[in-house]
Amino acid sequence: MRIGITLSDGGGPDALTRLRDDIARAADDGLHSAWLSNIFGLDALTALAVAGSPLPGERDTGIEVGSAVVPTYPRHPVALAQQALTTALAVGGRFTLGIGLSHRVVIEDMLGYSFDRPLRHLSDYLDVLLPLLDGDPVDVRRETVRAAAALGTPRVGRLPVLVAALGPKMLELAGARVDGTVLWMTGPRTIREYIVPTIQAAASTAARPPARVVAMLPVAVTDEPDAARERAAREFRMYGGLPSYRAMLDREGAAGPADVALIGSEESVRDRIAELAGAGVTDFVAAEFSAPDAARTRALLRELAPARLA
Repeated sequence: MRIGITLSDGGGPDALTRLRDDIARAADDGLHSAWLSNIFGLDALTALAVAGSPLPGERDTGIEVGSAVVPTYPRHPVALAQQALTTALAVGGRFTLGIGLSHRVVIEDMLGYSFDRPLRHLSDYLDVLLPLLDGDPVDVRRETVRAAAALGTPRVGRLPVLVAALGPKMLELAGARVDGTVLWMTGPRTIREYIVPTIQAAASTAARPPARVVAMLPVAVTDEPDAARERAAREFRMYGGLPSYRAMLDREGAAGPADVALIGSEESVRDRIAELAGAGVTDFVAAEFSAPDAARTRALLRELAPARLA
């Protein structure tokens, strides 16, 4: 199992410099990947293109960088394909494009788009996006998306695509059409009993390679687990109220985000990461959240990365 971290833009005029430093540190620590969300701070693709590419005279870090995730509704798939290919070019082909629907409260209430028929929207969206990423022209007339276009954007090998999929139909779509899924706030039992069987069955039926399952969870190695859980409950509270994540927490029997966070001693957190590997996770991505314990948390991740838990 590959080990990665989430990135934070942090805000401020030096955000890209700090992001570059964080990616370089993750590479120096031997981690396999670093992932940036596209929320309301830095644009994830632009930021990764800038911060993930080596400066003149610097060595290439070699670490995978990914978006987790870019919402589809606000960007036409032609525009997203062009930007994603440019990002991949900037980082030497080390980019993985993670996309997702976002949430009704964002898409409808904040941005004014319709969030109706999300599965149809994503299926139509992929009909345009995937051929363009592969260098093929499109002439697509679907219910929710139309496009007649070709791109001359240079390509650096194949660009992997992941879909943030939690519902059964969305998992089936991801398994059948893209490289896998990226998860958030989803515990090991839910992954083992629901996520992995659903997406891998769809991949097998579609004669595709086994799907990649990227699981992101908050992590803190600490001798003060109660205090860390309080911080996790406070910092990640909003995710417990979003319907898609709430459904995953309910499946796991978790009252809130703090209950699926990996918190405790090195042995405890190591065992829980191993449990995720046993559940079928191919990539564990740590959201390091407890500043007082940051050094111990990173030390454990460094230890686990070369081990490539099976």
